[in-house]
Amino acid sequence: MTQAKERYCQSCGMPMTEEALFGMEASGEKNSDYCKYCYADGAFTQQNITVDDMIAICVPHMKAQGFTEEKASEMLGNFLPTLKRWK
Repeated sequence: MTQAKERYCQSCGMPMTEEALFGMEASGEKNSDYCKYCYADGAFTQQNITVDDMIAICVPHMKAQGFTEEKASEMLGNFLPTLKRWK
């Protein structure tokens, strides 16, 4: 049995551990590249933002998980630019 590949939102980097977290196309089809918080009805929920804006949005969520602001910013700054939306 092979292990399933870990999937991350290609916008915010959130682990998408279940289909309920997948974004949605306008047709109602699930989009497995982006989470429901970043992508709904076939479009990004936050338009015209930069990767730095996304980092600022994500830091508080990581702080709530126990990361320091500095560590969260560092991790996101290294990871988010590698994702599909920001390339």
